[in-house]
Amino acid sequence: MSAKITFVIGGARSGKSSFVLNKAAETRGPRAYIATGEALDAEMQDRIQQHREDRGTEWVTCEEPVRLAETVLNSHGKYTVIVIDCLTLWLSNIMTRTQNTDQRTKTTDSRQEMIYENMNEFVHTLNQMKNSSDSSLKSGFCNLYIVSNEVGMGIVPENPLAREFRDLAGFLNQKVAEAADEVYMVAAGIPVKIK
Repeated sequence: MSAKITFVIGGARSGKSSFVLNKAAETRGPRAYIATGEALDAEMQDRIQQHREDRGTEWVTCEEPVRLAETVLNSHGKYTVIVIDCLTLWLSNIMTRTQNTDQRTKTTDSRQEMIYENMNEFVHTLNQMKNSSDSSLKSGFCNLYIVSNEVGMGIVPENPLAREFRDLAGFLNQKVAEAADEVYMVAAGIPVKIK
């Protein structure tokens, strides 16, 4: 088993997802789309429905807001293409779910540990997928595309939670880019290969 990992990063509405779907369309076979977004309000419900319609019936959609590493491993071997969209939303979901930890423990240490644990598990999964000699994984090859937002190019946020999110997203993006075979930066709909 092995995977080619392509990481695509850029600003919001930069054309990342369209670029990934066009690249993924070049590969034949079954395709999985792992969406990390949650329909928490009417606008998000409409947005998710529109994305499903835009992708069409060629894609199997799996909505998983938190257990990303497990979902990717379970999908590998079943699909020739897997798209994860997007990492920063996944990180936001984890941060939201761990906020109560601070109230119970009166410290951010355990919360931060939980967040880093999730991120490290995901990066470990990527490296595991690239290692074709790992007998615990299903056989086959897939193209794995990972979409993420670049959130560190603007001003320094004024509140601590936003600064924490920016810092964690930067760490996560660096680790995923390190694990990836190819990295693209997308701006104004134009992809530029940077690795």
